[in-house]
Amino acid sequence: MFYDVKGGAVRIDGIDLRDMERGRLNEIFSMVLQDTWLYNGTIQENIRYGKLDATDEEVERAAEQARADAFIKMLPGGYDFVLQEGASNIAQGQRQLLTIARAMLTNPPIMILDEATSSVDTRTELLIQDAMAAMTKGKTSFVIAHRLSTIKDSDNILYMQDGDILEMGNHETLMQKNGLYAKLYNSQFADSD
Repeated sequence: MFYDVKGGAVRIDGIDLRDMERGRLNEIFSMVLQDTWLYNGTIQENIRYGKLDATDEEVERAAEQARADAFIKMLPGGYDFVLQEGASNIAQGQRQLLTIARAMLTNPPIMILDEATSSVDTRTELLIQDAMAAMTKGKTSFVIAHRLSTIKDSDNILYMQDGDILEMGNHETLMQKNGLYAKLYNSQFADSD
């Protein structure tokens, strides 16, 4: 998507990504990144940017699924509330929920979530995790996270350091190994389990 493959091939349903048209790639992938990208316009327009032909009802349904609907309705004008450039007039967690709503609106088969909860408070993190669980259900999802609560329920976890995969497995398997993942997990959740 962003970089050419340097060796080997990345295939989706047997088709090399290099042989796919960019428009097709945009249909099958959606991303929620640590740094949100929102522009000067209404909340509805910012969510709809994921699917320009979406109805108002589809936009609101995506916001509900993303757990953003409640805070949106509390803003002056609700979905017609105008975001300033960079959405500086709403909180970081609210920005994340809007980008999740945008991704949910597209409903792609493949999701990429890169540090989606890294800069939010604990309460908002729980909302985002709940939204991400709904969004990734039945999809192929790549979740990059330092907060292990985000990936605990993943089918397969890769513990990486300096670009190398050092451990691989699900949460239970990695905890039983008592290796790097378990040490990191325990350091984050020593008092919560």
